[in-house]
Amino acid sequence: MEKPCSLLVHFDKGSAAMANEIKADLEGGDGPAKADAMRRAISLLLNGETLPQLFITIVRYVLPSEDHTVQKLLLLYLEIIDRRDPAGRALPEMILICQNLRNNLQSPNEYIRGVTLRFLCRLSEPEVLEPLVPSVLANLEHRHHFIRRHAVSAVSAIYRLPHGDQLIPDAPELVERLLASEQDASARRNAFLMLCACAQERAVAYLLSNADRVAEWPDLLQMAVLDLIRKVCRSQNRANKGRYITIITSLLSAPSTAVVYECAGALVSLSSAPTAVRAAANTYCQLLSSQSDNNVKLILLDRLNELRTTHRDVMVGVVMDVLRALASPNLDVKRKVLDLVLDLLTPRNVEEVVLYLKKEVVKTQAGDLEKGGEYRQMLVQTIHACAVEYPEVAGSVVHLLMDFLGDTNVAAAVDVVLFVREIIETNPKLRVSMIQRLIDTFYQIRASRVCSCALWILGEYSLSLSEVESAIATIKQCLGDLPFYTVSDEGETNDSAKPAQLVVNSVTVSSRRPVVLADGTYATQSAATETISTPSVAPGSLASTLNLRSLILSGDFFLAAVVACTLTKLVLRLEEVQPSKVESNKACTGALLIMTSILQLGQSSYLPHPIDNDSYDRIVLCVRLLCNTGDDVRKIWLQSCRQSFAKMLAEKQFRETEEMKAKAQISHAQPDDLIDFYHLKSRRGMSQLELEDEVHDDLKAATGGFTKDADDANKLNRILQLTGFSDPVYAEAFVTVHHYDIVLDVTVINRTKETLQNLCLELATMGDLKLVDRPQNYTLAPETSKQIRANIKVSSTETGVIFGNIVYETSNVMERSVVVLNDIHIDIMDYISPATCADVTFRNMWAEFEWENKVAVNTVIQDEKEFLNHIIKSTNMKCLTPPFALDGECGFLAANLYAKSVFGEDALVNISIEKQLDGKLSGYIRIRSKTQGIALSLGDKITLKQKGSS
Repeated sequence: MEKPCSLLVHFDKGSAAMANEIKADLEGGDGPAKADAMRRAISLLLNGETLPQLFITIVRYVLPSEDHTVQKLLLLYLEIIDRRDPAGRALPEMILICQNLRNNLQSPNEYIRGVTLRFLCRLSEPEVLEPLVPSVLANLEHRHHFIRRHAVSAVSAIYRLPHGDQLIPDAPELVERLLASEQDASARRNAFLMLCACAQERAVAYLLSNADRVAEWPDLLQMAVLDLIRKVCRSQNRANKGRYITIITSLLSAPSTAVVYECAGALVSLSSAPTAVRAAANTYCQLLSSQSDNNVKLILLDRLNELRTTHRDVMVGVVMDVLRALASPNLDVKRKVLDLVLDLLTPRNVEEVVLYLKKEVVKTQAGDLEKGGEYRQMLVQTIHACAVEYPEVAGSVVHLLMDFLGDTNVAAAVDVVLFVREIIETNPKLRVSMIQRLIDTFYQIRASRVCSCALWILGEYSLSLSEVESAIATIKQCLGDLPFYTVSDEGETNDSAKPAQLVVNSVTVSSRRPVVLADGTYATQSAATETISTPSVAPGSLASTLNLRSLILSGDFFLAAVVACTLTKLVLRLEEVQPSKVESNKACTGALLIMTSILQLGQSSYLPHPIDNDSYDRIVLCVRLLCNTGDDVRKIWLQSCRQSFAKMLAEKQFRETEEMKAKAQISHAQPDDLIDFYHLKSRRGMSQLELEDEVHDDLKAATGGFTKDADDANKLNRILQLTGFSDPVYAEAFVTVHHYDIVLDVTVINRTKETLQNLCLELATMGDLKLVDRPQNYTLAPETSKQIRANIKVSSTETGVIFGNIVYETSNVMERSVVVLNDIHIDIMDYISPATCADVTFRNMWAEFEWENKVAVNTVIQDEKEFLNHIIKSTNMKCLTPPFALDGECGFLAANLYAKSVFGEDALVNISIEKQLDGKLSGYIRIRSKTQGIALSLGDKITLKQKGSS
């Protein structure tokens, strides 16, 4: 059905309800039978049937019925039938209904009166409504509030019709009089809304005259008051703005949470005074702690984040109130809270924030929390960010966090060890205690990546003699006894690190062939063979400390290479701090034995996969280095690596500082800005809030804050021509894209000398776009214009197309004329915005996302960086690859780009290009996303844009 419909009823198409059967039931049935027949007739009408022969039957047999259900269904039937002929005039049969409607409006039964008045709200035919107006007005003074409530709605609907002011010329005055004496909440709300829509000045006068009593009004009426204040303050007349703000402030203590929420939003939209913003922020925080619904919490956090972008100084004061929302069990809420708090850190509140986060970390140890590992990871990342920005707080949390290096959640453990690595470099005072704590907790680490980073820290930052010796001893303890395996007579290979008592108790078979054990003694074959039995290891026992051994025996030779490098650094440093040459040589020999054992394990058949070439070469390099060290090599191993890490941290800090400077420059005041000393202003009995608001308005007026010239210029750029200048109907559209909604404001101009009748804008969509409503028919006088608005919903980030035509009729041509419109392409760039993410997150998403679009580079641009900048500008994405990684001229370039859509979708792009001998660029741009639409749309955009120069 392509016509407006105010009723929707489920219809089972399998049931055959024929018109003749319905007619028979209407003519001869009792009340329930007639009601059933009416239901079937309404269902058929709603599903496209016309049933013209039923109308007279219904007039004859249904109108006189006194059954309330039948009368209600009769009104629904009248609501959905076509009440106009093709020319747009009311059908003459509708006059037959008027007497029945008048009788209903005078019925002694309140229900019948009420539903009839509600039906009149949906009638738009003046011929039918005119004789009913006196009865409608009489119901405004009925004793029952149910009738008065619907009578006000009916008066409002009639008055808002094209010629409604002629039907009820004094409607606003009557409704205002009713509003002054009415007690029912719904009736008062309906009356107030009618004045807001039809006589705004009367509504404003009523509000201002009752300003002191607004806080006592029912919540329905308070919501209507807030809508009126917003509407009035958007206009240029801002004379009573101070009084409106006072009204809103009084409503902040209302018992209804919906009213309080709307008050806070209205207060911020009306005033940017610090007192107003503070009141709104406190209100949002109170709702955040009192509401249990997670969706409500997320909305409130979005509102607080909006306040943070414009009024950060005020929001800093409520940071601890925001933190209380971490009590919510929902991870999305916790994530938003932590992100918001990070943006509100200052030197004054950072210690209090970190202390609160520290308590939350301790709570995650209890194990009662659902998804405690993920929450702990978020807390660690937040504390890491706090400590990087304010290093003085690192000492209070780093030792607590190091207890989680052995966390079962590997991602959380990785975040902890990266935090430790950064803090130990940036906070030299904490180095000694952190190294000692790391040595004490090293055996708890179970993840290979965490072990690798922890070993690097031990190798780089163990400086004193006791630290170096403890580090070497810890690594040896975690590796266990050597060798890693032994060879039996039957050719089996076995882990030699089993407890010795198993060997003693299992000598059952004798063999004459001896086997050399780890300590150099001999054992019979039975002892070696029986060591393949695997004992159960109790937590906390000696064998549970062999974390490095178990990881290496699982085939992790990268970790084995890290062990070799760490031992090499420790031995080289031991030679510098150990006065005894004998001890140094002993440590060197022990390290060489471990390395050769690892090489022997890697080349044996004990593991399913042999050692990889990179790890083998690295371990061999360590062996050669320890056998023959030189000063240059020693400097490289003991100093250059740490210097590179320090340089990387400095680059990261520099980038963050530059980004902060760029953000700060946007909000900086101009040198010649007006400074207003509001202590010198005349207060005239104003409150502090009103005074601050007036000062801010003065500032905006003086600095051009109320002008929107830039917006007007942008509007001109977004106007699309839909028809040609020679067409009889000219149309152009202004497209507004706002998240899930697309609004088309179409201007249609009749360029002919004739009146165009039944002019209709017919639109259709392709892609994930959906028309919300179909525009109506209009009549256009010669050389006049009409504004038509169409709403379209968007469900995903995909390039969509809107197409259609304009259909109209003229008086001298019987056939309808059609003007085809140009297509409107909805650009994917309206939905995606630059975003940042960690390299680890990018790699994880790249491996996880299944949709990939590979675009070959085809461009006239010959410089790699220029091409990269052109793609970044064209796709509205952010380059995650740091600038220093792109420095230099080497003939090739690889970079990662990232963006996020308004629907929460991630867009990943990898650019890999090289310069050919002829100077042209070649390579590929790969796009990955979780959904197909964004990958294809972004690929099409890049293909279209990459050829042109920037």
